[in-house]
Amino acid sequence: MSTDYAGKVVLITGAAGGFGREAAQRFAEAGARLVLTDRDAGALAALAGNLADGAVVTQAGDITDEATAEAVIAAGVAAFGRIDVAINNAGIAPDLMRLSETPAEVMEQVMQVNVLGTFHCMCREIAVMQEQFAQDGRGGVILNIASVAGLVGAPLLAAYAASKHAVVGLTRSVAIETANRGVRINALCPSFAATPMVDAMVESMQHEPDEALARLVSSVPMGRAATAKEVVDAMLWICSDANSFMTGNAVALDGGLSAG
Repeated sequence: MSTDYAGKVVLITGAAGGFGREAAQRFAEAGARLVLTDRDAGALAALAGNLADGAVVTQAGDITDEATAEAVIAAGVAAFGRIDVAINNAGIAPDLMRLSETPAEVMEQVMQVNVLGTFHCMCREIAVMQEQFAQDGRGGVILNIASVAGLVGAPLLAAYAASKHAVVGLTRSVAIETANRGVRINALCPSFAATPMVDAMVESMQHEPDEALARLVSSVPMGRAATAKEVVDAMLWICSDANSFMTGNAVALDGGLSAG
């Protein structure tokens, strides 16, 4: 897939692992200038060092802290003058467990990262993009990385599902608020994918790794996990100028899981 992001400024949260790392590499290859953040400062610096041909600004920090969101946006605008695309990718998932067995602190942490972190970033991204639209008619695009667990029930992942349903709700609601103000907002909802997050789920299961993964993807009609490349291919299209009339959508990328 060839999508041109030459001259575009793309912000990615949770950039140092999983979808974030793949996205940073692919958007850089497409010509984007990058604003990257992750709570793992060492991994973030290593990623930036590997993006040899791209203009990259990094800002390590925890996006559950409002100050981190402010600093990331400010760093991008200071370096490049604008933010054209923001991919709110940072997120966590707990171990598989029944809701009745889920400690309150686990629920709180999942909601803090997945919902409040996305909220902090969106508020500041929207402000910058609406100002850009008022100044030059070019606003921006926000893509929230949710999950198919934000569209359907997810047994043993109730806390995670609740947080991703909230992300989808934020996406759809705020997309209406900003539709005539130059900002498109969508959510991408992958099912299980080959990422460190899913690897951690597999490790938490009381089965051999191959059997555990097979159990995880048993509900996926295509019978396998997605690759990070497949998910980032969707990001590249959803955020592109070629997709200029889509806003307020939660796009399932799930091998058919939500179709049943």
